[in-house]
Amino acid sequence: MDSAVFWSAMALVLVIEGFMPFVSPATWRKTFVQILQISDGQLRFFGLASLLCGLALFWWVT
Repeated sequence: MDSAVFWSAMALVLVIEGFMPFVSPATWRKTFVQILQISDGQLRFFGLASLLCGLALFWWVT
């Protein structure tokens, strides 16, 4: 894999992650507070679901 592809992917992650706080910081803050209130088990479930979706998408694209 070319390192340019990796750095392009990292740049895209930063763009996506920065979009919501830039566009609507109040909504982002409320969402972040709600995330802090969920239990560890729920957070692990969503992390696992995100991880599996990412792996499935990566497998499908490559």
